[in-house]
Parts: sequence; structure tokens; C-alpha cells
Amino acid sequence: MNTFRTQIDLKPSKNKISYASSGMLIGSCFTENIGRRMEKLKMPVDVNPFGNIYNPISLKNSIEILLKNNKKSEDDLFFSNGLWSSFYHHSSFSDAIADNCLNAINTRIEASSTFFKKAEYLILTFGTSWVYQYKKTGEIVSNCHKLPSSEFERIRLNVDEIVVAYTSLLNELASVNPNLKIIFTLSPIRHWKDGAVDNMHSKATLLVAIHKLCENFSSAHYFPAYEIMMDDLRDYRFYEEDMMHPSSLAVKYIWEKFSDVFFEKHTILLQKEIDEIVRAMRHRPINPELNPLKIFRQTMLQKISEMEKNHPFLNLKNEKNFFQI
Repeated sequence: MNTFRTQIDLKPSKNKISYASSGMLIGSCFTENIGRRMEKLKMPVDVNPFGNIYNPISLKNSIEILLKNNKKSEDDLFFSNGLWSSFYHHSSFSDAIADNCLNAINTRIEASSTFFKKAEYLILTFGTSWVYQYKKTGEIVSNCHKLPSSEFERIRLNVDEIVVAYTSLLNELASVNPNLKIIFTLSPIRHWKDGAVDNMHSKATLLVAIHKLCENFSSAHYFPAYEIMMDDLRDYRFYEEDMMHPSSLAVKYIWEKFSDVFFEKHTILLQKEIDEIVRAMRHRPINPELNPLKIFRQTMLQKISEMEKNHPFLNLKNEKNFFQI
């Protein structure tokens, strides 16, 4: 029977993700979509400690900073448009005062470096093979921070450059953390400013590089988020108004596919229990002293207590405080 769809055949992974395993997610805004969902469900994850990063070399540089716990100094910052910023970081770290910028950057590096040393999986999402090289230093930047385009050279990485860079990185990761599993994904978000042809060339370069790395490293795996979006969900109703970004429905669908591949049934059941509590927190009563609302809060507190008893690794302190108010 014709299903009028081209579904992606996905096999469950042998390397499962659970509440007992911690993970780092670094990459594009697609990483944000998946990572924040995991975060909301109280899974032990660290999402984009440098902010969104789109090209493979900047991702690699960021991971190496975490591996070495390489703190930054004022010499690593630049001042432009009234703000101190870092080429390694998103503008959310920028500040009018250099010390504030450095404090935000180094506090996050310290915390994420400590977390990463114990991580059991690393999810990397490549967005584009185009990079911007700062002419004054020759370094590839993660963010241009709206500096004049004349200060950068725009370069497209080739497959070999990416494979060589990540062969070195994955070998280094294996020596530091032999049990670390790597999950590569390719962002399904088109970089339309590059034009249709250059966008496809860029994505193809990334995809070939990823598959070469997965062939060469048993610790590396690929999740086909890109193919799910392009082939299974090839309809404009699965896109936002800009016709580029996946809609919330599409993200939910890809999340469910990700869950089928990497989560055990008991993990999914626990996620549903936690999601019920998260949804209940959205309820904002006009008069919290009404008796039915008191009963509701007591019921939720009882659920939280039972979950903490059955799953002592969960941190539900914020949820408990919410319903005690």
C-alpha cells in the first residue's frame, strides 16, 4: 500500500542515552532544539557552552578549549560597537565591561570543562562548511560580531580538511575519555544566504566528512536529522514562516525519532512523568489560596517526592520549590 511518504529507516542504537549518562551538545540552533528539550526533561546535559556554533573548525576549537580548561584573558577579547566580545563566543557573552565579559566566559568554561571530563556522549551538529577567517590573526572565528566583512576572508572547507581536523580531535578525545561516544548530526536548516547551490555543496561536504569519520572511528555515529527533514518532512507545513527553520511540529517529530534510536523504554516513560510536572508548572492561578489549588499543589509535591525516591539521581529542587509557594 502506498503511504504517500518516504520514511527513514532507523535502527535502535546499541549506545543508549539515559538519565544515568551525561552528555555535551555543541553546534547550531538545531542542537539548541534537541538539547534544551533534554534539559527541560532534567537529563544531565550541557548545551552549547559557547553559544550556537555552525562550522566544524569552530566546534573543534571549542572542544579543545574545554579539554584544556583554557581560560581567556582580556587579550582574547576585542572592543567594538560599545561591547567587549570574544570570537569564540556568541554575543550573549558580550558586555560593555571587559571584566563582566571575561567572568561570564571563564565561569562557563570552568563549569563545562569539569562536566565534559565526565561526559559519556558528545552530540555535534554541523551547520555549514563555510568559515570566516580573521585577516589580522588568521584564526577561524565562531562569530563575526557584526565587524566589517572586509576584516574577514570567507572560505569553504573541503572534506579532507574536516576529516583531518576531526581525526586529530577524536584521537585526542579517545585518549582522555576512551568511553566517550560521538553522535554527529547535520543541521537541516538551510543557509539560504549562500544560495541554493552553495548551500547544497556545503551540506554535501559536511555529510561526506561525517560519514568518513564514522567509518574510521567505532565511537562515532550519525543520526539522520537532515534526511528526516528533507525527505520525510518535505512539506512547507513543517517549516516556520521563514521557510528555512523546522516548525515546532517538525522538531517534535525529529525528537521522537531521536528518542526511538537512543532512549530505552524506561527512559521515555520517565521523561513523560517529568513532562507532566513541567507542564503543571505553567499553570498560573489567579488566587493560589483556593482549596482546589492547594490540593493540586499537594498532589504535585507528592509526585515529586515519589520520583525523587525512585530516581535519586534527579534534581527536582526547583520544581519542589515551585509547588511549595
